[in-house]
Amino acid sequence: MGKAHRNLVRDYKQDLRLFGSPMAKAGLALMLGVLLLLPMVIQDDFWLSVLIYVGITAVGAIGLNLLTGYCGQISLGHAFFIGAGAYITGWFGGKLGLPLVLWLPLAAITGGLLGAVVGPFALRLRGHYLAIVTLGLVFIGEHIWRNFKGLTGGNSGTSINADLSLGPLDLNRVELAGEVYSRNQGYFWLVWALVAVIALLVKNLVRTRPGRALQAVRDRDQAAEVIGVRAGRYKIGAFVVSSAIASVAGALFGAYQQFVSPDEWNLLLSIQYIAIVIVGGLGTVFGSILGAVFVGALPALIDRFGDAIPGVQTSVGGEGFISVFALNQAIFGVLIVIFLVFEPRGLAGIWLRIKAYFKSWPFSY
Repeated sequence: MGKAHRNLVRDYKQDLRLFGSPMAKAGLALMLGVLLLLPMVIQDDFWLSVLIYVGITAVGAIGLNLLTGYCGQISLGHAFFIGAGAYITGWFGGKLGLPLVLWLPLAAITGGLLGAVVGPFALRLRGHYLAIVTLGLVFIGEHIWRNFKGLTGGNSGTSINADLSLGPLDLNRVELAGEVYSRNQGYFWLVWALVAVIALLVKNLVRTRPGRALQAVRDRDQAAEVIGVRAGRYKIGAFVVSSAIASVAGALFGAYQQFVSPDEWNLLLSIQYIAIVIVGGLGTVFGSILGAVFVGALPALIDRFGDAIPGVQTSVGGEGFISVFALNQAIFGVLIVIFLVFEPRGLAGIWLRIKAYFKSWPFSY
């Protein structure tokens, strides 16, 4: 009995550690190696840009999954916070010329404050009602972005020339060991390093007492109140953290693209993020990254290879019965329906089943 108890305690402590097994540590080392070496292997600007956009999307998806997957608060206003992060970067990083180490945290703080304003609505609303309220944020944001011209440039958009230096290291032209790397290569390292940091922070958060409280609120908020969980505080806190992370994604997007317009922060963007967290797996951090890789790369790939897809109209007046924009919308809708009906746990659920199968092999039948 004593040995069994010790083994149980050992397994429990191992589960509490993020990288408690040798396999997990080996996987971490492999991922870090890929992060460092991939830009050196893939030097084509198109594929690097796709990977950069996927990384930026993964950051935003982690924030939405924290709110929707872990706290159970449905939000269709994610595009609003992403757009806010982009414009804040244009102001602080572009017009004021602040360095990266300042404009990126300022974008996160601004997004968190906006989330704190929206968060109290989650105290009285839930489910579809909360989704409708957050949907209103997209249209409110669209009005602000088009009329607050001093910050956003109005309908014409605004350029963002934010500083991309980390001390002596200029990400526009990285020099390491006598080699010079391009802006896309340097930005790839920045974005995916932030993906790793944010994923690690959120993963640690959901494993702590506040994280367990969020999941209790998600499952049964009234029962959570009975056992002492202050549901209101955690719902607002989830909005604050999720909005801050979304603004970081917007800041990275604006600084990389160097130009943004109000047309980019529309309802389709929010639906795209909903599709990402559903396809990747609700309530999982690595599912957000899987969903970003699977769904986030589709628009760029369809735009690039649309000519090879039968029936796709790649230019105005060209041949085809469906435009690239409409095809993206249709794909997002189909993916949401398929995964909700056939695989509610998303790609993360598929991966966990495969992992469990091989863990028990050869005793599986």
